Amino acid sequence: MLDDLKKLESEAVEHIDSTTTTTELNALSASLLGKSAPINAAKKQLGSLEPEQRKDVGRALNETRNRIVTAMEDKRALLAAAERRVQLEAEQLDLTEVPTTTSIGHAHIVTQAWEALEDTFIGMGYRVAEGPEVETDWHNFDALNIPPGHPARDGFDSMYVDYGKTGSTLLRTHTSPVQIRTMLDQDPPIYIVAPGRVYRRDTADATHMPVFHQIEGLVIDKGISLADLAGTIEAFTLNYFGPGFTSRLRPNYFPFTEPSAEFDIQRPDGSWLELGGCGMVHPNVLRAGGIDPEEWTGFAFGFGIDRLALMKFGVDDLRELYNNDMRFLRQF
Repeated sequence: MLDDLKKLESEAVEHIDSTTTTTELNALSASLLGKSAPINAAKKQLGSLEPEQRKDVGRALNETRNRIVTAMEDKRALLAAAERRVQLEAEQLDLTEVPTTTSIGHAHIVTQAWEALEDTFIGMGYRVAEGPEVETDWHNFDALNIPPGHPARDGFDSMYVDYGKTGSTLLRTHTSPVQIRTMLDQDPPIYIVAPGRVYRRDTADATHMPVFHQIEGLVIDKGISLADLAGTIEAFTLNYFGPGFTSRLRPNYFPFTEPSAEFDIQRPDGSWLELGGCGMVHPNVLRAGGIDPEEWTGFAFGFGIDRLALMKFGVDDLRELYNNDMRFLRQF
């Protein structure tokens, strides 16, 4: 597969070099980096590899994508400069012509954060898992050690849908049900991240929305301990945020993990910021997923993608992400 990646990169760079206009390059960008591009199709093949091989291939895939993006950006700069020179020469002949500009779309800042997180974890050897947004209450609550009447269940303030038995189907309140579905469908070892949209009855304000995005991580293997969780969080912090950042765990409670913790990141200025929750997968959750807790252990973690987008781009109001104000979106 590594040879395939080298060939894919070579062919991509050759196609980029052959473009003569930014229009051609923009069209090529969709085929090289879009959802149906070979580089993204390669991500889906990681699940069939052994864990150690998956880590190496995931890192190589991430590096290949970065080199393709760099080659495209360099080519775009050259083409834009050449087209600008042509435009200026044309304007010298006709000063009355009104110059026009073409607005080129780009990924929303939440999508940018989502893809950057996926790339980070794929580079660490994880694969991306998905699940339905309309879930059963068993997958969303019971299998996660949140039985009927549990106080944590009220805290989610769920949105139920009119399907099946009353109260049996809802818009998922977190991406944790993907963990259960993965455990039921796949034998350990398991190394996944599950990004996706979730729903709660929150009033929209600067820090809350009724629809937002989360990413969950799940590791199930033999001999996994809390030290592995702490090391993974620290590795993610350095990979995603860069040098100067570090992490810490603080004791907390979640019904689906034991022990449980909140994890914070420390910024270069010394200040701490709470990022998400994590912990060792509760034995009841492993049993619900059909896994023997006497043989396997694991950890899970999760945090908000929207919040990371706010941090990355220096935005202080979550509602700005969904107002569709082009004056705001064009800045990113």
